Amino acid sequence: MTGNPGKHSLQDRSGISEDGGWEITYTGFILILLCFFIMLSSFASFEESKVTRFVKSFSNAISVLSGGRKFEHGQEALNNSADIVDKKSEIAEFFRQLSALTSNLGLGKDVEISSSKKGIMIRFSDTVMFAVGAADVSQAALPLLKKIASFISSTSYSIRIEGHTDNLPIRNRRFASNWELSTARAVKVLRYFLEIEKISPQRLSAVGFGEFHPLFPNDSPEHRVRNRRVEIIFHKKGQMKLARETEK
Repeated sequence: MTGNPGKHSLQDRSGISEDGGWEITYTGFILILLCFFIMLSSFASFEESKVTRFVKSFSNAISVLSGGRKFEHGQEALNNSADIVDKKSEIAEFFRQLSALTSNLGLGKDVEISSSKKGIMIRFSDTVMFAVGAADVSQAALPLLKKIASFISSTSYSIRIEGHTDNLPIRNRRFASNWELSTARAVKVLRYFLEIEKISPQRLSAVGFGEFHPLFPNDSPEHRVRNRRVEIIFHKKGQMKLARETEK
């Protein structure tokens, strides 16, 4: 009549372990939401830009992307622009001015502004600055470089110019390989800042990476276009070294 108490107790414990999985998941989700709103309330006296950065980072952390968007390999999850830095800062104002200038010149899709461990980065597709297989800066690029030079002059950032190519072999008499082409392009931009805009040489450096630091696999014409680029990086003392150490 009374049955086996040990067996009954074992069945009860078994039932709890089998049916309680959804409760654990639900509780975890509620705790995440609670932490989210606690953090938002703690930002009440913070700058709007910092709240925006937190919200975007939180969304990325739990894989929430608006409109079902997906990132391609090589894309950064969060690009810095005027909406996620202090709106009153010199950087935000520079973002706005450069964005307006690129839009007026019809180059909005060929110039990107972002941030990484290296520092603030302005990325140009190679066609904005150079003819195919050449390293001389085009006349069309000079208004952009002049605007960037004015910002450099107003800050204490050091400037590193990086040249990159795709993996298609270069075929002309001037450059023996993509190493030479990418380095020559970076140096040409540096010389513009140095000789025309009179930026201090102690603040400038240039390097060419050839095809060996691609943003995307060189497996299509579209990806090769994205990999052919020049990057101007604004960084503070020691920032580049720290970025290299964290990448190891």
